[in-house]
Amino acid sequence: MKIVTAAEMRAIDHATSERFGVPSLTLMENAGSGVAEQVLAHYRTAQKIVVLCGKGNNGGDGFVAARRLHQQGKTVQVILLADRVDVRGDAAVMFDKLPMAPIVVHSSEDLHGDQVRLALPADLYLDAILGTGFKPPVSGLYANAIALMNGSEVPIVAVDIPSGADADAMGPQPGMIARADSIITFTAPRPAHVFGALTTGPICVAEIGSPPEAIISSLQLNVITARDLAPLLGPRPVESNKGNYGHVLVVGGSRGKAGSVAMAGMSALRTGAGLATVATAESALPTVAGFHPELMTEPLEESAQGTIAAKAVERINALIKGKSVLAIGPGISQFPETSEWVRSLVSQVDIPMVLDADGLNAFDGRTEDLKGNDLNGKDRLLVITPHPGEMARLSGCSIAEVQKDRLGRARRFAREHEVIVVLKGHRTLVVQPNGEAWVNMTGNPGMSTGGTGDILTGMVAAMIAQNPNAARLAVMAAVHLHGLAGDVMLDSIGEHSMVATDLLRGLPAAFRRAQSTSRAGFVCWNG
Repeated sequence: MKIVTAAEMRAIDHATSERFGVPSLTLMENAGSGVAEQVLAHYRTAQKIVVLCGKGNNGGDGFVAARRLHQQGKTVQVILLADRVDVRGDAAVMFDKLPMAPIVVHSSEDLHGDQVRLALPADLYLDAILGTGFKPPVSGLYANAIALMNGSEVPIVAVDIPSGADADAMGPQPGMIARADSIITFTAPRPAHVFGALTTGPICVAEIGSPPEAIISSLQLNVITARDLAPLLGPRPVESNKGNYGHVLVVGGSRGKAGSVAMAGMSALRTGAGLATVATAESALPTVAGFHPELMTEPLEESAQGTIAAKAVERINALIKGKSVLAIGPGISQFPETSEWVRSLVSQVDIPMVLDADGLNAFDGRTEDLKGNDLNGKDRLLVITPHPGEMARLSGCSIAEVQKDRLGRARRFAREHEVIVVLKGHRTLVVQPNGEAWVNMTGNPGMSTGGTGDILTGMVAAMIAQNPNAARLAVMAAVHLHGLAGDVMLDSIGEHSMVATDLLRGLPAAFRRAQSTSRAGFVCWNG
């Protein structure tokens, strides 16, 4: 699902009508109907609904929603914040189809008059005042209407975008913006829907008739959706065996840090890999072997500090033969000897690789050695999964600088080093070597606990192992499912008590949820 600018959205609507023959009135009818459908699905008990409308097409969507909700037996009151003569085009056509008499408000004084005051008590407000074509700041009558809604305790559903917001903004916005308990937008999200913190409730994108060919964006920016991942989530063939789904080798762990590599190995199995082997320092092996009986283990020679020794590389190279994917880094430590053999190994391995944690820290100050091409110049898939601190070390900047420009930092690194960057955090980014970026909309603050990154490492490796011919899509699937497993457990145990291994429990339901969501008529996420 592409993210588009407000100007691109106008061009998409125009192309849909002019090139693909879908009348603009049909688009507006579909948009308003989508709003009504979501209201009926998520606010079933709301009987009286007040729809506040501006004079433009956003108001037109509101008129359609009002008519549709009235047809479903709801008590609906439309408040038009403009003179009737100022409502033109498609919006005027929809205004004339209203089955109820609207209240026409000409001024801020009228807004606080008896007629509006008596109409406002409601179970739900629809905000259809200003759409994504608006550029802040908002003033006058519209600002007063926004203040009136914001001062109430009535739930508000925003049509397209909360009134007053800048659709192209890539972060939180100052100024007068309508409060929103949920948002329903159309065709494709704008940047503010993804990055703008416009609501803590659901944001839904409704298809209203624009064909994929009409949806053109210059941003190289997309939302990961379950619909995109559907090809990887279908049923397995009846005649399947473990050899069909890859063998993941996880290298990591050290004395006192065995849990991380064990979680990475087990998450690979739980995500569907046919086999998973964990190669770890000898002293860490009993912990890993006792973590889950399905895990295979290999002991590696260790240093005096209990880390994997440099002389273990020969054994690791032998283990790599016949494996589908190598994951390296969880719990491996940052001792100089360890970091040195990690850099050497990464430069030579020619199978797909996932690099995380101390595997990434081995390249602190040595990022010129981190390349998607191997020593022979061959392309190979190299995925790195840094959190902001690791990204800062790799980029030679502060964490604050990374967080200020997450997308830009991840894009530059992916392009310069020819790797896939999975920059973890709120709105995890998956950036391809060509700079094309996908934003993950699943996950929650409960996942801010040690070990969740190790779970992701194993999941990424497992999805690549199962889908070698769609490896880039597989990375996105792992990131989406990882967050979805966290969301499953949020519903079960809440965010304060969540620990990393809870995600292993949530994965089966996450797969089921993704499979069912991929068939839904709306794409939704939490703000």
